Amino acid sequence: MDFDRDWKFSKGDFPAAMMPRFDDSNWRALNLPHDWGIEGPLGPEYASGTGFAPGGVGWYRKTFRLDPSAKTKLVTVEFEGIYNHAEVWINGHLVGGRPYGYTTFECDLTPHLKFGNGENVLAVRVDHSKFSDSRWYTGSGIYRDVHLRFTDKVHIAPAGVYVTTPTAQQDSAVIHIETEIRNDSDATSPVSLTSEILSPEGNIVATNTADFNVPAGTNSIIIQEISVPKPALWSMDTPNLYTLRSHTTSGDMSDESTSHFGIRTIRFDPDHGFFLNGVSTKIKGVCIHQDAGCLGVAVPEKVFERRLQILKSLGVNAIRTSHNPPAPEFLDLCDRLGLLVKDEAFDEFTPAKNKWMTGWNSALPSHYGYSEDFLEWSVRDVQDMVRRDRNHPSIIMWSIGNEIDYANDPFSHPVLGNQYHPENPRAENLVKLGAPLVKAVKEFDRTRPVTAALATVAMSDGVGFADLLDIDGYNYQETRYADDHAKHPRRVIFGSENHQDLGAWRAVETNDYICGQFLWTGIDYLGEAGQWPNHANGAGLLDLCGFKKPLAWFRQSLWSTQPMVYLCVSPRGGSGNQGGFGRRRSRTEESWNWSSNSTVTVRCYTTCPEVELSLNGKSLGTNHLADAVDGALSWEVPFEPGTLTATGRDGNKTLGEFSLKTAGPAQRIELVPDTTQLAADGKDVCQVEFRVVDAAGVRLPEAANEVSFSADGPAQIIGVENGNLSSTDDYKGTKFHAFQGRGLLILQSTLTNGPITLKAESDGLAPASISLESRK
Repeated sequence: MDFDRDWKFSKGDFPAAMMPRFDDSNWRALNLPHDWGIEGPLGPEYASGTGFAPGGVGWYRKTFRLDPSAKTKLVTVEFEGIYNHAEVWINGHLVGGRPYGYTTFECDLTPHLKFGNGENVLAVRVDHSKFSDSRWYTGSGIYRDVHLRFTDKVHIAPAGVYVTTPTAQQDSAVIHIETEIRNDSDATSPVSLTSEILSPEGNIVATNTADFNVPAGTNSIIIQEISVPKPALWSMDTPNLYTLRSHTTSGDMSDESTSHFGIRTIRFDPDHGFFLNGVSTKIKGVCIHQDAGCLGVAVPEKVFERRLQILKSLGVNAIRTSHNPPAPEFLDLCDRLGLLVKDEAFDEFTPAKNKWMTGWNSALPSHYGYSEDFLEWSVRDVQDMVRRDRNHPSIIMWSIGNEIDYANDPFSHPVLGNQYHPENPRAENLVKLGAPLVKAVKEFDRTRPVTAALATVAMSDGVGFADLLDIDGYNYQETRYADDHAKHPRRVIFGSENHQDLGAWRAVETNDYICGQFLWTGIDYLGEAGQWPNHANGAGLLDLCGFKKPLAWFRQSLWSTQPMVYLCVSPRGGSGNQGGFGRRRSRTEESWNWSSNSTVTVRCYTTCPEVELSLNGKSLGTNHLADAVDGALSWEVPFEPGTLTATGRDGNKTLGEFSLKTAGPAQRIELVPDTTQLAADGKDVCQVEFRVVDAAGVRLPEAANEVSFSADGPAQIIGVENGNLSSTDDYKGTKFHAFQGRGLLILQSTLTNGPITLKAESDGLAPASISLESRK
């Protein structure tokens, strides 16, 4: 059952808060997921690495009753993610916890529960007092979903169903199922397991029943193989999902588990790259962190979905979960949308990496972090990741770490030459620490390769760390591809983290033996920031709102198979560079508002063979894609107010158009919702773009008006964002400045039906309102 509603929360440490009689009447009432870090206030007294967000200690408490019928059940609580160092109590008894903030874990509540009229108190202490413990924003609190699970004493173990498809062809498939049955009774139990496979349409297409005995206090793994005729294969274009329904009976006890999976094969070849269902496929990936700007890391599924759909529209076909296991619903979305996934465990082993406090690579770093828990917890954490995620067809590789071999942060080796620091930890420790992780992964899944994102391949080769891996990810080391392929002919190479320039992609596109690349990054993210008030990193294709930057259109021109044309402009001689830490805007802008008598550089990104540029109906000439420089067509144009239009053609056939219009004086606010219907479930969201526009509805590209919002009806505003990496507005407030003439508001439903009205006002502008509806 969903256990997200009706919690009490307070920041601060309370030594007796785990006790049932503790008075929490003055604590804040809230629903989960919850991230207190994004509530701020952000400030320079905190760390740039984690987005200048506060940490500290916080407590959560939930009071609940259980029906007497549950007395014979085993009752566990599952937390999908708590950041971090969580401790869990039930009725004053400590029942578990987890230091790593990204691991899904559960606690057995059974021995300490009350039933009927008796009240139970679940209490969780979260200790993120070491707030500078990461190189990016982590959030604080119970920021993912919570579930309460009831089972009989003979039951399917948590994450105990493992589905693989060793044979997956157009005419038939073999489904291999391993089901782990747990007997917590005091006697050997006869068990019957029925496994049913349902098609993507929901029809039963195959079934198998196995009977066996499970000794008391043990786990038994039951293996079944089921044939499915003429399967609908899972692919990026047709992400067909089957359902495995597992049902057990043992006397009067029973259990049921549902698992979704895809029928597909993957293969990595050292000479020919990656194959999905036998088809050669280039991985066109992006790295993303798990935050969503104003929401921090407590991100509703619909927000993830909108962002992933935009990325897929660019031609992106893969996601790297940098640098930690993601939320389960994120992987569900990748399954449904047809996105490949590189599932990653850690950003550091031990000792710690540098965590910057006052700006990226500035002053002295801190050295808190997962390194403090690595030796005790890393094997269990990586195994829990694999057990939880292994049925997702989207996942094609497991990564045990990111840039663990970064030179002198902390490890060093003589191969670094004059950069060798003998006082640093020896790089040979990479193998010592990494080998148990590789073994741990393979204990629970041998169908996918194990990898790591290597920052210094020369050092990893020098100590044998690269050879420990099934496939090797290269971070920003395209210049090594050809030589390493010749030197290590059986090595599978891919770009695990890459700059967004054309050359990095050409190194993939023109070499069959390179599987693909993952750009840094798909979306701007909180943390890894410059000096205050900059609190986020602008390396993404999309900004913090999820709006496409010019760089996203450039990537679309390289990766999309659909006709597209796009214009952006920079001052004459401007480089159009989109990268850099701490910068939200480059000199290339989606704007046709420039100073009079100026000459500007107009750039066009397109998939069309040729593009004609016109200004106010007058042709400025046609350029051909074959003549593009660094992937762009360009014109030098004397600015003239009006409409600048690019028309993409193939011969006489028009394939698409894109226009930039000069904006006049600001006249009004415009609200653009992504839906008008909300589910009254307390979780659904409407994402509303707000714009400052002129009388003709053209967005003002430089507008920074402060806009006030109000919502009437069964919904609440849970965050406002504008994409400005240095904004000091309150993410959880109702007043926010536009940036580049726009921003994004997130409205969340409650449990009540009814009409919703959202209003926006700004001094000197005509207000706006929209009407929505919330329904059960």
